[in-house]
Amino acid sequence: MRVVIAPDKFAGTLTAVEAADAVADGWSRRAPADDLQLVPMSDGGTGFVDVLHAALGGELLAVTVPSPYGDPVPAAILMVGDTAYVESAQAVGLHLTPADQRDPENGSSRGVGELISHAIASGARRIVIGLGGTATNDAGAGLLAALGATSEGGSLTKGAAGLVPLTGVDLTPARALVAGVDLVAASDVDTQLLGLIGATKVFGPQKGVTEDRLVTVDGWLQHFAELTDRKVASGKGAGAAGGIGFALLLLGATRTPGVDLVADAVELAQKVKGADLVITGEGSFDFSSGSGKVPYGVAAIAAQALAPCIALAGQVLVGSREMRTLGVESAYSMVDLVGKDRALGDARESLALLAERTARTWSR
Repeated sequence: MRVVIAPDKFAGTLTAVEAADAVADGWSRRAPADDLQLVPMSDGGTGFVDVLHAALGGELLAVTVPSPYGDPVPAAILMVGDTAYVESAQAVGLHLTPADQRDPENGSSRGVGELISHAIASGARRIVIGLGGTATNDAGAGLLAALGATSEGGSLTKGAAGLVPLTGVDLTPARALVAGVDLVAASDVDTQLLGLIGATKVFGPQKGVTEDRLVTVDGWLQHFAELTDRKVASGKGAGAAGGIGFALLLLGATRTPGVDLVADAVELAQKVKGADLVITGEGSFDFSSGSGKVPYGVAAIAAQALAPCIALAGQVLVGSREMRTLGVESAYSMVDLVGKDRALGDARESLALLAERTARTWSR
């Protein structure tokens, strides 16, 4: 039996590569004769560069950029020919700051702009920016400042709160810097910047924006959009990564689903042809999984190859009807198998056990 294993990261516990290895380990315990092909995936968030490096090779350039609050953090730019791949989460990821220290109203996306600047200085003519898993919610103002944009009346590098006193923004220097460079925003969501389905309302709470502050913070981003280009704020992906998508669209970037870009890079469609089963997974398999996330993307490609797709997850928060709508035949939960404490404390072995148990049903 040929099985393709194509999971995303399990946020906070396992990278996509580690998750794929754990699934393969557990599956082999039950079905050692099965032919397993590991294809770690990403939707543009944490692990984007690692997954692409494993698939494409290339050269990793080590750089240091500011975190959301100005602390230096290490990051890597993947150069493949004259294409650079950068990961916004490496610079301003939610995982960089403990939950009780997050300050989304003041966090800046400047570090992502510096990654792009380093890539240009290294000769990149095409830059693919993975968006997802970020702690910032500043509409990409910090990114624009790092690339040369200037402002009047306020600061572009003080987070969303710094946008309040702005009276003018000049994007000309930033646009000049990226002229002749093909920018691609690879995002896991197609959310717009503002409103009830915008960056702040949908993703602000997971970054630490409290319910009573959502309308206020969204108003700050609206003010910034009115100073730059309100029409662009309604574009698909403008709300990705706390509005970093908006900043990139202002600079002329094109937006593409991150999972599609990674699937093409790792040649997932070719690898699932003739597979008897495709296994995907992520930390939390829930309703958001149908909005550009890895399980939905993998299931869609598996369906084209007429291969059944199942999901292994830390927790499963959708019913059987909803998961089949996403193209997933069945989903299995680590928490249900071993309990939450063990699933978090020993994620690798818990996932391996889940895979071993699942192989009893699916391997033949």
